Amino acid sequence: MRRLLRRRGETATVGEQAAGEVAAAAAVAMPMAEPDPVAAAFFDVDNTMMRGASIYHFARGLASRGLFTSKDLFRFALGQAVFRVRGDENPDHIAEARETALAFVAGSKVEEIIRLGEEIYDEVMADRIWAGTRAIAQAHLDAGQRVWLVTATPVELARVIAQRLGLTGALGTVAETENGVYTGRLVGDLLHGPAKAEAVRALARREGLDLTRCSAYSDSANDLPLLSLVGHATAVNPDAELRDFARENNWEIKDFRTGRKATLIGLPIAAGAGALAGSIAAAIALRRHYRSGG
Repeated sequence: MRRLLRRRGETATVGEQAAGEVAAAAAVAMPMAEPDPVAAAFFDVDNTMMRGASIYHFARGLASRGLFTSKDLFRFALGQAVFRVRGDENPDHIAEARETALAFVAGSKVEEIIRLGEEIYDEVMADRIWAGTRAIAQAHLDAGQRVWLVTATPVELARVIAQRLGLTGALGTVAETENGVYTGRLVGDLLHGPAKAEAVRALARREGLDLTRCSAYSDSANDLPLLSLVGHATAVNPDAELRDFARENNWEIKDFRTGRKATLIGLPIAAGAGALAGSIAAAIALRRHYRSGG
């Protein structure tokens, strides 16, 4: 019987060598864009790159693994959604979110949260990526530009999303760690509003970017500091305030939602990542309080 498979290291036949040479000669390299080292694109995540709030989807995945209950998540996310819809995003609420955000991972190992983030992305986030926004990001990559996510979502989860999408990297909220374990505290503030613009400025200095040649994409008026920082701003699936501002300033508007209006998919659409981070942490804190009998 003719042997179909040969062991590794055996010499190819003359015919096989010829076939390989012919295939190599016929191969055509696809043209690659010249790298554009001073231009980059910055994308918000929640409702811009992804339908809903990434931190909510992550927390829901944690809840499915028994870290806390869906009832806890729903009750506190609903409370945060109400003041977000009303536009009531005052300093006290932001301060509260800062104090409580990421508390639900306190005591967890960084490597474990990253592993869970990868699992949860594949399970519930991948199908929520807006194809239109993803195509815009790819166009920047094809033009030789770097593409960064800029989000209030924990940086470890933001990096998972960026890696899965083949992007350059991510800027996100940084949680304090000690010996590879989360303390439950933040390093600085949530990466929200003006903080996003400051992060991009710092990155531009580090990477030698020309912000006048850079682009930014967001759905929220909260990101006007970031959008106003770059030379090319685009409103993606914008809220009413951002849509009006974009029209007044002749910014491009992209809307990938059905009927050009938000489709509410549970609570995540209505609530921002910063607010939800606080609500989720509050749910965990209360849950622990009940269990301890406090």
